[in-house]
Amino acid sequence: MTTVLITGSNRGIGMEFVKQYLDRGYSVIAACRDIDSATELAEMSKGSAELRLLQLDVASEESMQNFAAALGNQAIDIFINNAGVYGPRDSQFGNVTSKGWIEALQINAVAPLLLTQRLIENLRQGADKKLIYITSKMGSIDDNHGGGAYVYRSSKTALNQVVKSLSVDLAGDGFITAVLHPGWVRTDMGGPNGLIDAETSIGGMISVIDELQPQKSGGFYAYDGAEIPW
Repeated sequence: MTTVLITGSNRGIGMEFVKQYLDRGYSVIAACRDIDSATELAEMSKGSAELRLLQLDVASEESMQNFAAALGNQAIDIFINNAGVYGPRDSQFGNVTSKGWIEALQINAVAPLLLTQRLIENLRQGADKKLIYITSKMGSIDDNHGGGAYVYRSSKTALNQVVKSLSVDLAGDGFITAVLHPGWVRTDMGGPNGLIDAETSIGGMISVIDELQPQKSGGFYAYDGAEIPW
């Protein structure tokens, strides 16, 4: 049975990944920062032998270490690094501070690499060996025509570079990596004016993941499969 690990799974995009992979009959490890507040996931886990709920705060290296220990020798076939933050909403020129910027960079770009390093033996045991990192089109330098959003844009651009390096460094071990743009989704982060719902976004991204082949590793793709320029 295919095992999928999803971080940031207690709401929005992460929650929808959990639901759709469970519907496929996959085994799902759902990681979230605060298990006590993840009431919907807790209810789902009671009725499903294929859902395992674990605590993980990607802002804490101690939490990542404890998470890896809790996994033990569990093989992971597909890793979806979804946990992320937007950062300060007012990060326009003149309002940017180092504190909010560093926090967003830590969670969006640094933590995904640190967590991948922690879990590399679990990932090596997996059959699919697909490493997926949720980014944003706002991280595309080519697509930046609106300016502003310094914190979020730069943190996702940094993530894109991290994953590109992973695609090179881990290719010899058979890994396939990609950064995926979910679209503007109606979630807590995306807001009520998003252009698509979570079901459409995640259904599209799962199809992209299904179709990923070694020659497409290291790419930047939208939920509909379109390639996005860096």
